[in-house]
Amino acid sequence: MKGIKPAIFFAVFCLFLFDSGCSPFTENNIIEEIAPVIFLSVKNDPSGQLLLTTLVPPLEDETKQSFSSTVKLIKQGEKEFNLNYYRELKMGQLRMVFINKNLASDGIRPLINTLFTDPSISPRLYIVVVDGNFEAYLKNQLEKQQNLDYYLYRMLKHYEKYNQGDMSIVNLHQFMKQLYSPLQDPILPVFKANGERLSYDGTALFDGDKLKTTIHEMDDQLFQLLGNDRYVKLFALPKQQLVLGQVRSKVNCRLDVKTNVLHVTDQISGRLEEYQGNEDLLNQNELSSLTKEIEMSLEHQTTALLEKMQKEHVDPLQFGLLTTSPISPRMTTKQWKEQWENTKIDVHFSLKIQPITTGNKM
Repeated sequence: MKGIKPAIFFAVFCLFLFDSGCSPFTENNIIEEIAPVIFLSVKNDPSGQLLLTTLVPPLEDETKQSFSSTVKLIKQGEKEFNLNYYRELKMGQLRMVFINKNLASDGIRPLINTLFTDPSISPRLYIVVVDGNFEAYLKNQLEKQQNLDYYLYRMLKHYEKYNQGDMSIVNLHQFMKQLYSPLQDPILPVFKANGERLSYDGTALFDGDKLKTTIHEMDDQLFQLLGNDRYVKLFALPKQQLVLGQVRSKVNCRLDVKTNVLHVTDQISGRLEEYQGNEDLLNQNELSSLTKEIEMSLEHQTTALLEKMQKEHVDPLQFGLLTTSPISPRMTTKQWKEQWENTKIDVHFSLKIQPITTGNKM
């Protein structure tokens, strides 16, 4: 009987902890008194601090307004927002973080770690690099599109869901996995911003947590085929005056350790969506000639892309994993980067075109 009362007290205390979210201190989460944050913009301030910007309130009939705070720490900025807004801002609904390109070049590991260790923030949070004045874009668009933050989120979610190979969509969990995985470098999408528009610009390639270079247009399309989605909805080839659709890629990579040669073989197939050239595509010889021309062009451009990665000491396609084997110890990242810089590249493309037009030759 003596142990009953302490046991009851302990049980009641545990129920109390469970009911208050495993903490004896409850938070104010009354809907009328909070404002969930959908996105956060982070950039370098001329003073060496961080400039944080967001829009409030999301999905409300009230007029939206932009809030900015210059701080040294992300969590300090969160507190500053709450001291200057009549509702308490909650990061639990944070869905996007836009990071200025200059800040990304300096390194974003502390920022990423802060976001990832916050239990209220979902790991499905989208990470985006912005080249340009994102704040000016927000200010200009607020007068035209009240729910701008929500529509930006829906755009990113759309391209992530359908994997069309049009954009490199990366969330917080994926970036953390790439950042801390051996022999792999992270990537992020890059958007270019000005006062009038925000448009996709390419894929940022990182060396650890620092942005090293950005690939655009053709290079970005090739990157999607090599290692991201391995699918591109529309693959434009301006030099050959054609567009391929529904392009699928089957990539095989092999590293010859003895000769230090990386062999990349890519079998791609796609439907001819548009052709403005002069070849008669019903003529097998002319179709074969066009196919060979495309293959050689893709081989040349892919080789140049991989050599650019070597020059920048980045390996987002995880070629370093080809050095591993069950009987030999894994290379360190430093060892692989030194070898990767001097690795020879051998690229071979095999293209299968499904023609749906006869071309322009009469």
